[in-house]
Amino acid sequence: MLDQANEGDLDNAKSMSIIVTKGSLDWAYPPFILGTTAAAMDMKVTMFFTFYGLPLLKKKLNMKFTTLGNAAMEMPMMGGHMAMPNLLGVLPGVGSAAGKMMKNLMKKKGVASIEDLREAAVYSDVRMIACQMTLDLFEYKPEDMIDGIELGGAATYMEVASKSDINLFI
Repeated sequence: MLDQANEGDLDNAKSMSIIVTKGSLDWAYPPFILGTTAAAMDMKVTMFFTFYGLPLLKKKLNMKFTTLGNAAMEMPMMGGHMAMPNLLGVLPGVGSAAGKMMKNLMKKKGVASIEDLREAAVYSDVRMIACQMTLDLFEYKPEDMIDGIELGGAATYMEVASKSDINLFI
């Protein structure tokens, strides 16, 4: 809960831009949660999807999950928390199993799916821009993407970012 001293600070923040660069299951949550929360607080939100974040705009999501390089990852298990050693992450099927565990945990705890959060972003009029250069680079077609997005490039993002009160790179 915000105290009154900090509440006035939010009155000055009217817009937010987010560069979305990662599309794995765990990295998809922060931009969508922050974007939809800001939109619910009547902020104007723009999300710019580039490189590996761009697939989050595809009609059919196929997000992967990996434990590699995430030494801080712990999962609640058997009344405690179990860390996943990086060495296990290289074994075939471990990433898939960990992803399944994560999805099951999220469902059990009532965490919205990425599909639901993305739908909420569309419903909340979050401006979602797909990077045209990345679209071309990875040979995606606009028809592969969900309805309601824009195509743009770095200049489009810079125009938005230069006017935003909050800029995030995720």
